[in-house]
Amino acid sequence: MSAASDSLAVRPPRRRQSPLLRAIVSGTGIVALIYIILYALYAFWQPSALSVFTFTDLVNNSTPLALAAAGETFVVISRGFDLSVAGVVSLTNVVMAVYPLQGAGGALASLLICCVIGGVVGAVNGILVARLGLQTIAATLGTMIVCQGLALVILDAPGGMVADFVTYKLTDTLFGVVPVAGLFLLLVVILWLAFRRTDTGIGLYAIGADEQSARFSGVAASRVRIVAFIAAGMLYGVAGFMLSAQTATGNPTAGTPFLMLTFAAVALGGTSLSGGRGSLIGSILGAGTLMLLQKVLFSGGVSSFYTGIFQGFVLVLAIVFGNAVGWLLKKEERQ
Repeated sequence: MSAASDSLAVRPPRRRQSPLLRAIVSGTGIVALIYIILYALYAFWQPSALSVFTFTDLVNNSTPLALAAAGETFVVISRGFDLSVAGVVSLTNVVMAVYPLQGAGGALASLLICCVIGGVVGAVNGILVARLGLQTIAATLGTMIVCQGLALVILDAPGGMVADFVTYKLTDTLFGVVPVAGLFLLLVVILWLAFRRTDTGIGLYAIGADEQSARFSGVAASRVRIVAFIAAGMLYGVAGFMLSAQTATGNPTAGTPFLMLTFAAVALGGTSLSGGRGSLIGSILGAGTLMLLQKVLFSGGVSSFYTGIFQGFVLVLAIVFGNAVGWLLKKEERQ
């Protein structure tokens, strides 16, 4: 027997981590752990945090950002950046406030209108990027400015009134226990789990990891990228819809805070900003963590001026910890 075969014979098998361990050290697992710790701290300082009312309020506050971050995840996984989130949220918010449609049927029609607005903007982004070859930042910056301008044309100052059904019913609970806003997030998660198993979903990760290799493998990269932008835009529209339910009024700059927070939520949820890796679920948890952190700091008596500092600290800590653990696991597997 040769020396090479001898070395192969005595080489120990690679260690395999359990699925549970991998889930814990993944981006989604890390942000979920942070969320649990923060909620425990919140409950310690604020005993009412365990009540249905407080939990519902937290879900309502987190849902718009969570939906926006979910949409951004589609584009980031495909190795892109979408700045139009701020414009779409602002535009759908003022449309909801200036043109309220009453009743359950009106709420459904308004939701569809918001989805259409976001989908159209997403389609334009996708065509500019995938067909015309524009950089994602340049293309989406342009559509964001256009949407912000349209929002100002429709409503030049904060005002208007969102339909009562949207304001009261969508921020309420189902059967007195389940937040209605949470059902929107649950539906998005279910759709995501189904989507990621489709050819388009697999192609989304493929073009994010290596677009040229994905094309050689038969992935229709342009079509996948356009679908990603359309899905993102529709989720931005739903985010604007849910934001309107909370604020009950319109603001042409309502989407501005979402511009940075969505990327923070995506990164905190473990999605790689270089593309090819991530999860929509992690982004939703990342958004929830950022909003929960505000509640925790307020309950702990920390001034709101320090909120941004703590959010940035948690974000950097989570990313560094996740990268460190991932590096250690890969090193252990190679040994």
